[in-house]
Amino acid sequence: MRKRPVHVAVVGATGAVGEEMFKILAQREFPVGNLLPLASARSAGEKITWRGEEYEVEELTHDSFKNIDIALFSAGGSVSQEFAPSAAKAGAVVIDNTSAFRMDADVPLVVPEVNAHAIRNRPRGIIANPNCSTIQMLVALKPLHDAARIKRIVVSTYQAVSGAGKRAIEELSRQTQDLFSFRDVVCEKFPRQIAFNCIPQIDVFIENGYTKEEMKMVNETKKIMGDDSIRVTATAVRVPVFHAHSESVNVEFERPLSPDEARELLRSAPGVSVVDNPAAKEYPTAIDAAGKDDTFVGRIRKDESVENGLNLWIVSDNIRKGAALNAVQIAEKVLEEA
Repeated sequence: MRKRPVHVAVVGATGAVGEEMFKILAQREFPVGNLLPLASARSAGEKITWRGEEYEVEELTHDSFKNIDIALFSAGGSVSQEFAPSAAKAGAVVIDNTSAFRMDADVPLVVPEVNAHAIRNRPRGIIANPNCSTIQMLVALKPLHDAARIKRIVVSTYQAVSGAGKRAIEELSRQTQDLFSFRDVVCEKFPRQIAFNCIPQIDVFIENGYTKEEMKMVNETKKIMGDDSIRVTATAVRVPVFHAHSESVNVEFERPLSPDEARELLRSAPGVSVVDNPAAKEYPTAIDAAGKDDTFVGRIRKDESVENGLNLWIVSDNIRKGAALNAVQIAEKVLEEA
């Protein structure tokens, strides 16, 4: 690992993921030398405090990345498409949290617990951070795939509003207050009322009837696992939860894998915590995972409808492991390779 301090830029410094990145950089004692918070002209001039020192947010431009070693992007796909190449050209390793480059053949798509080796091949200087729902699912499924080889995945997600940003968090809070105060509910961020409701749409619908969010899970799973033969189908649902995504995952394997064997594999897997004692009502929930780094797995049981199937319940904090933490872990792997 390189010894000198690392100069880090955070693009989208005032957003929910950007704010979490600052926390994680400090918590994990990432060797930051200079820290450069960047955002749009609208947010430029705002102040952030990191490790007791105040920093002024600067406006993002194509010239922002001189002497930057690591550029963490979390400001939207169009911003990444425009500015990430400039950061890479200036010599920074770009770790992009958007979907802008995920499926590009010359950009590695990385979950460190699953395919850390992929970061070595980054000809464009860009590494993509996967979709939050894909990350937590594959952290749990990779050790099972190595043991019994996955044939098919059927996943239904129950995704917190924080995955849609600060405005979405505010909308759930406001709608909840309005309903209790007998006021009309206003929908701005979501297409339907989210308070006390479930919305079976995340992102836009495409020609095959799936949403973009659902197809991200399909395509990203194959790329990260390095196996196009894995069949995946997904249904993504937004639920009135502030933090942490939950997933019901049904997996069919090529070889038998018992629930007990799966539990043992998962207990020794990096980044995984097994919480699975239904008799004592012990299983992971979104509240349990919020603010935590691990991916939590429970309700592990045999699928009685197929020969080699298991059902799992997977929960993780979408802003931490699903975004900011995964990006910082990638940065740590980059330093290990330097």
